[in-house]
Amino acid sequence: MVETINSPATTAISPRQALTARALLLGERIDTDGLERADLVSTAPLAFHAGQSGFAVLYRFGVAVLFGLSPLEEDEIVQKIGLRVAGASRGDDETLIMEATPDGEEKALPDGRLAVKDLSEARLLVIADVLAKSVALGRDERRVNAVFDTIEPFAAELAARGSPPWKRKSMLELMGQTLLVRHRVSGRVAVDDKPDVLWDRPDLERLYARLEDEYELTPRARTLNAKIDVIGETARALTDLIDAARSVRLEWTIIILIAMEIVLTLFQMWVARMS
Repeated sequence: MVETINSPATTAISPRQALTARALLLGERIDTDGLERADLVSTAPLAFHAGQSGFAVLYRFGVAVLFGLSPLEEDEIVQKIGLRVAGASRGDDETLIMEATPDGEEKALPDGRLAVKDLSEARLLVIADVLAKSVALGRDERRVNAVFDTIEPFAAELAARGSPPWKRKSMLELMGQTLLVRHRVSGRVAVDDKPDVLWDRPDLERLYARLEDEYELTPRARTLNAKIDVIGETARALTDLIDAARSVRLEWTIIILIAMEIVLTLFQMWVARMS
């Protein structure tokens, strides 16, 4: 459940009618323990007011979503939490401009903006959840594509020579990368999990569903998992081929050693008979 200081149903982030949100990929993980403060709006994820009239939401899987902050205010937030970011790295960011239309329908506008009924904290938490997941999925999609690029030379060598490449360590590293990506998708990011704020505000379910559909979170996660399955099966198949080839070489080595021992024994018998 989301812990709130102010009622998200009545508290708006700013009286202005438009707000810009930026989802920043900062690294692998953000340690939010110990960042509690008096003006917290939510603890899971950690959300609080920032700057003159802005709003910040931090996710443990390495993403910060900032609303209504100037570039200087954004830099200040990033610098403050920089020491708490593990595996710091910057990737593609996500930007969204929202317009408050109290009497209109909540939907994506033709110019790429998002029409919302208000800019309340609860709505911002829903929007932040979708943006953060989209940015995190983008990171994992790039990683999976990089793993596919790694697999291609192995598969090409297997197709050309009819034998697996003799790099079992590389195959094990490949399987390790696959397990890490799967863990991030299903464990840390949890694309299929809805934001906790919906427990208190079920009326925002429709907004979340529309945003989830707009950013194609479920299809992207499904495609990502399918690619991970292919990578895992390919890595296991190549590893099995390498192990089978090593077993054959070991068997031939044993046969040659036995043959050499037989020849040596026969030679010793012949020498003994001749003497």
